[in-house]
Amino acid sequence: MRITSWNVNGLRAAARKGLAKHLEAIEPDVLLLQEIRATPEQLEPDLARPRGWQAHWHPAEKLGYAGVATWSRNGAHERLGTGIDGPDPEGRVLRTRVGGVQLVNVYLPSGSSGPDAQARKEAWMDVFLPWSERIAATDEPVVLAGDLNIAHTELDIHNATANRKNSGFLPHERAWFGELLGRGWTDLVRAHLGPIQGPYSWWSNRGNARALDRGWRIDYLLGNAAAAARLAAVEVRRAGGLEISDHAPVTVELNA
Repeated sequence: MRITSWNVNGLRAAARKGLAKHLEAIEPDVLLLQEIRATPEQLEPDLARPRGWQAHWHPAEKLGYAGVATWSRNGAHERLGTGIDGPDPEGRVLRTRVGGVQLVNVYLPSGSSGPDAQARKEAWMDVFLPWSERIAATDEPVVLAGDLNIAHTELDIHNATANRKNSGFLPHERAWFGELLGRGWTDLVRAHLGPIQGPYSWWSNRGNARALDRGWRIDYLLGNAAAAARLAAVEVRRAGGLEISDHAPVTVELNA
């Protein structure tokens, strides 16, 4: 099963830029989209009901903001719920099950716009950590995927020294991520590629960061023990993917 996670930075804009063409090249069986910024009612019919896919939506209540969606092609499709421990009006989490694999689609808030945003992000993190531990503690394969807005280690960011005081690379955020992994999750991309620099999945629009590959790795696919045991391949598709968004699509492949 090929599972792709992609922050598309607005689904309607992504479709206009050629999303369908890129999905034909990536060939995912399951597609987890973040920052869709639209409700199904706002989308063109062929996007709201994409041909060949079963689509599950969890948009934000605020129009034009956040939201996640999970599209799947194969196997049994089951929607397991939205939100974490309580309401989820921003459309941050969507759980589904496809072909015997549970998918947890996550868009963790950003704290980069200021102290209030950082406080909201950290409150969300406090709730998410114990919740995710319970999700991991099952015998069925579970993949938790999405834009987590944190670069875990110095291998996950181009310039660690310059970013130590920036949201997304703060010491306590990185420690939180380490604790997340310690509660039953494996970073599937890092497990497969080993301790290399990157591969980055997000690039700023400033300072020619894309062309120079000066990015952050903030888009993850994490697996519980059952999913990690089935890991076969990974791919971060920077080439072409940045035509759609400031994030690249990240894919893992699990053996049957």
